[in-house]
Amino acid sequence: MRLFAISDLHLSFGVDKPMDIFGPQWVGHAERMQKAWDAMVGPDDWVLVGGDTSWGLDLAEAKPDLDWLGARPGQKVLIKGNHCTWWQSRSKVEKVLHPSIRLLQNDAVLLPDDTVVVGTRLWDPPDAPWADAQSATVFARELERFKLSILAGRKLGGCVPGGKRTLALVHYPPRYSDGRETGAVPLLKEACAQVCVYGHLHGKDHKYGFQGVADGIRYYLAAVDAIDFQPIPIAFP
Repeated sequence: MRLFAISDLHLSFGVDKPMDIFGPQWVGHAERMQKAWDAMVGPDDWVLVGGDTSWGLDLAEAKPDLDWLGARPGQKVLIKGNHCTWWQSRSKVEKVLHPSIRLLQNDAVLLPDDTVVVGTRLWDPPDAPWADAQSATVFARELERFKLSILAGRKLGGCVPGGKRTLALVHYPPRYSDGRETGAVPLLKEACAQVCVYGHLHGKDHKYGFQGVADGIRYYLAAVDAIDFQPIPIAFP
């Protein structure tokens, strides 16, 4: 198997919200993603999907976009993004999902190559200049969810002596290009994560996300408009 990542698909098959209003790079982006994905990913490969999959406001509106995701080759691990209002009940979402899609929420996923995937959505850190009045509460809640996922990952053999390698899948960036860290970085270290995949940043904001290796963790920005609308291969340091 091979491991890929992609985030922020922003599909809208069930609602009228075309992405080309955000720039010409988004014109026909769903078709471009489909062509690239189907050419690159095989049935035994795994794709980490970092949130903001659908513009649907509820599950009925999101269902065509989830069906699109299910139709793509490979197995997928999916987390929430900040626009995933359709993801209110895990059990209800799982009832409509294609069997190739695995949700990651307060738990962990063990891949066939013995990689343990942990993660959560995260949020804007409360000390960010753009944070709002609710950021502190939501960010603290997300850190607690991350801790639950890390604990579940340890039960699967991650972060133990001689254990399995660990990858973190989150939506918001834990680290910024200017060296600032959010409260998620200590948890990445606690999880013994060797790789962290995130999304959320678009357009001119790509430059704010850290990419590369810091403290033994390799960071990947996987928002689709930062990766030419195709899955990117993931490698461990």
